[in-house]
Amino acid sequence: MRITAIRCLAGICMSCFVTAPALAQSARSAFVPGRGIELTQVGDDFEDPSWEYIPNNPKSTEDINEEQNTPIGKSKNGRWFEGIKRGHPDVVERVDTPPGGLPGSQGALLLQSLHTGIPNRPSHQMHQEDFIGNVQYQLGGPIGISQAPSVTTRVYLPPIDQWEHRSGPHFAFRAALETDVPKFNPKRFLVSAKKRDEEGIYWPGLFIILESKHDTGKEHDFAYFRVRADQSGGDTKGPQITSTGWWTLGMSFSTDGMVHYYAKPGVEDLSEADYITSQFPYGYRCERFRAFFYNVVNGDDGRNWTTPWVVDDPKMFVTTSGRIASRR
Repeated sequence: MRITAIRCLAGICMSCFVTAPALAQSARSAFVPGRGIELTQVGDDFEDPSWEYIPNNPKSTEDINEEQNTPIGKSKNGRWFEGIKRGHPDVVERVDTPPGGLPGSQGALLLQSLHTGIPNRPSHQMHQEDFIGNVQYQLGGPIGISQAPSVTTRVYLPPIDQWEHRSGPHFAFRAALETDVPKFNPKRFLVSAKKRDEEGIYWPGLFIILESKHDTGKEHDFAYFRVRADQSGGDTKGPQITSTGWWTLGMSFSTDGMVHYYAKPGVEDLSEADYITSQFPYGYRCERFRAFFYNVVNGDDGRNWTTPWVVDDPKMFVTTSGRIASRR
């Protein structure tokens, strides 16, 4: 199903957005996600008919009322767990792979939620929930940036009339990264370069945004990607989504600490042509990769479910072998 554009993307041609020389110059370290050595200890293909998620409800709502509600939800195969800050989607269910998926794929994962805030207490405000790929616990620790990790996933975008009729973010594919931030010395009012021992965690990613005709009064819906984040911490507007169905998303993390973003329609592997942008989010240089995860988002009104997102074949790679890459 096509989504008709109703305006230009901030006046920027999409082909220029992806291939502009200025972006290429700022991203000499960019590399395509999905190349190198696959870390088979993490990720999933959802092909096991007995795949199951154990929610251990009530889910966590720490971001709202400081209630973690442990024990947290986990998948039986140990590869997924509930976000302790915001909880998991109400529906985490293996389903038949929607049409047009990866060749041979029989199973994928449905992520959908009604109560993204506190269950049965609608806030009528936008909330999100996390479904987290278990990386650092499966591998015995985070992955150092020297191994140049990358992650990829396939995401099924249902027909636009099945989306929640709300403008704003609806879904995200993100990473949890670590950097060592300088420790502030209140006596000297200086930042000591020798005291970079405070762990800083940040969460860049690719968001799917909808400008709904039900809100805007326009004739058509308008969907696009938004990249989090640039050096100042602001989001960057990315490519327009002109068709629903399967998309392939990816992020790579080069040894200079930069994050590189890619997306394309279909399920074929990513290539250089699918490059979007490269950033040092919040001005940070990535030093360690902790996890990848999905967000589902809605207006938490107790009536309207999130869009029914289906994901498949999330994978993680490194470009250089090492302690973690060699583990099985």
